Amino acid sequence: MDQKSLKLKELLRGLAADFFSKESNRTSLITVTGVDLKSRNGRATVLFTVMPEDQEAAALDFMKRRLGDFREYVGEHARMMRVPFFDAELDKGEKNRQRLDEIEKDMRGM
Repeated sequence: MDQKSLKLKELLRGLAADFFSKESNRTSLITVTGVDLKSRNGRATVLFTVMPEDQEAAALDFMKRRLGDFREYVGEHARMMRVPFFDAELDKGEKNRQRLDEIEKDMRGM
């Protein structure tokens, strides 16, 4: 991946973290972990984790409802010629990494 794409991904991740932090009702902790860019930066997926885990469905619903507002926020806060259309998904890779850390911790305790 080129430097320009990496900078764009980090910019969008930071904007997503700021936006969803301000807009959430604080019943769960939503952490934006990354952004995947697709189709020549015309589409982007915001990846996130949620604590507690039983709030994942509600957090995903909240984020999907607010994606239009987030797109406007990006348009106002970033100098971009074309603002991508967004989607949101739980970051399964991060969730799996956390589970492996738990297993490793349990094995060390034996």
